[in-house]
Amino acid sequence: MKVTRNSADQLILSDTPWFIGITLIFFVLTFVGLGLFLMSEGGKGIWLGLLFGLVGGGLGVGFFFAFVRRVQVILDRSKDSILIQRQSIFGHEAVEHALSNLSHAELESTISRSNKGSSTLYRPVLILDKGMSTGRHPITEAFSNGGGSKRMVDAVNDWLPAHEVDSDSQSA
Repeated sequence: MKVTRNSADQLILSDTPWFIGITLIFFVLTFVGLGLFLMSEGGKGIWLGLLFGLVGGGLGVGFFFAFVRRVQVILDRSKDSILIQRQSIFGHEAVEHALSNLSHAELESTISRSNKGSSTLYRPVLILDKGMSTGRHPITEAFSNGGGSKRMVDAVNDWLPAHEVDSDSQSA
């Protein structure tokens, strides 16, 4: 995720998973291409090519549908709103909360274990401490081990105090 706008009135966080999407497209094209090549050989290659194309290509398309999602979070002072938008191949989802209910952002963590050991994965979470939406609201559904999650939490927490300062200086 990255900060696409950071002004006095708006903070916009955005994530478009280009790398994952392009990688999965190449995965699908590789398996379908190999399948077509094997099918052109004739004989038993037809069945092997069909298997490669359908299974490999199908898995790639399935992973594309499951994991490629665009996420945008808009914190807007003028509208007193937090808008979390998620868009995938299946459609668009938008959830709105009151900005005045936002306490802060935190890192949520989980431990991933593999044969090589374990690693800690993180995701940014918005903490709403009042209103109908009280609770923890993840910005992204997936956990990651990069520094992007911490940068998002820092961006939100750095932006929030300006709200208090601005409202105090305007009312004075």
